[in-house]
Amino acid sequence: MSKSIINLQSVENQQLLTITPPNTGLSLQGTLEIPGDKSISHRALMLGAIAEGETIIEGLLLGEDPRSTAECFRAMGAEISPLNSQKVTVQGIGLGQLQEPSDVLNAGNSGTTMRLMLGLLASHPDRLFCVTGDASLRSRPMSRVIKPLQAMGAQIWGRKHNSLAPLAIQGQTLKPIHYHSPIASAQVKSCILLAGLMTDGQTTVTEPALSRDHSERMLQAFGATLEIESKTNSVTITGHPKLTGQKVIVPGDISSAAFWLVAASIVQGSELLIENVGINRTRTGILEALKMMEADITLENERVITGEPVADLRVKSSPLKACTIEGEIIPRLIDEIPILAVAAIFAQGKTIIKDAAELRVKESDRLAVIASQLSKMGAKISELPDGLEITGGTPLNGADVDSCSDHRIAMSLAIAALRAKGKTIISGAEAAAISYPEFVGTLEHLLFS
Repeated sequence: MSKSIINLQSVENQQLLTITPPNTGLSLQGTLEIPGDKSISHRALMLGAIAEGETIIEGLLLGEDPRSTAECFRAMGAEISPLNSQKVTVQGIGLGQLQEPSDVLNAGNSGTTMRLMLGLLASHPDRLFCVTGDASLRSRPMSRVIKPLQAMGAQIWGRKHNSLAPLAIQGQTLKPIHYHSPIASAQVKSCILLAGLMTDGQTTVTEPALSRDHSERMLQAFGATLEIESKTNSVTITGHPKLTGQKVIVPGDISSAAFWLVAASIVQGSELLIENVGINRTRTGILEALKMMEADITLENERVITGEPVADLRVKSSPLKACTIEGEIIPRLIDEIPILAVAAIFAQGKTIIKDAAELRVKESDRLAVIASQLSKMGAKISELPDGLEITGGTPLNGADVDSCSDHRIAMSLAIAALRAKGKTIISGAEAAAISYPEFVGTLEHLLFS
């Protein structure tokens, strides 16, 4: 590998990632394992904290978001070992036993931490909790979980008519409800199910489309009783189960694998084997979308590990074709749309992505940011109200671009830079540490020229 391809330096409290690909001979080769699944890592920490006994988590994501979850639950009485190795031990305190913290709980940049945790906090009577986050999280909508919790009897106050953090929560005895969610959101569903753990009776959530089911799988593994109706996208939880600590093995995060799937697809002569990737059917929209684009991806060594399907993914470079991505697949690849936009730049024809307005209220307005930053590099990409339109085939040129403090934007721009002519400088590259602390090092390891 030519060491001049990548340079990472710190300037004025941020990291600048410079990528200067050679004119010829660049490819990605090798075998890699990716960080643990972020969604599963959050849930393992939370359920381990409220279960009885010890939970051992192997393969935990050591990113900033799970660290925020661990800190919040430590502040409420759970014993969680330091997150400095991928094996973490949690000593649970039992359902309903979260302690009133002595200070404000800080969810950092993690929407999953804040939204899921609200269901637990709201259902702990006679305890007062205050929750905040960083500037990005304080601007992201919380009403989508606050409204159903209020319907259960929760008392929650926040800025902008109880829609934005910081939030104050006065714990209450909640009542079960049947909530018909207007959006397919695993965070909304999970928040309500966690609140339902402390109710008398059954709490049901019905969604318009299938969202991630990691919470359902893990709740059942810890001992909760759930009824799942796939025809109506409904799940029902029975209150007051006995939750018991478990051994959890976290598979690799398919959202992190997506960057390498696209990178190897668009960089000629590349071949990668990505090991131990979670292929939960509620998360494999990225594989389906890339298959529609005629990417060369095969699944090997398929197996099940602690209730989650896992496989090794082999990807080889191949010509891509444009497609339309919309409808029921969107909730199953919502986090991968920025990197799919990069794939579309190198696909023949016009790719249209619709029904993805949810991306406007993530760590950044991802539709606006990915369109503006890729446009700086010469891409033909424009925003739709709920998506993107990308015309492939236009060569990219290196440019100064900005992650806007969004981890998925930072990594997507880095992959795009591999196919740009000249130098690309990505500001705010440190954002990648939220979900993939080893991203730059892995990129260096895989590059050959």
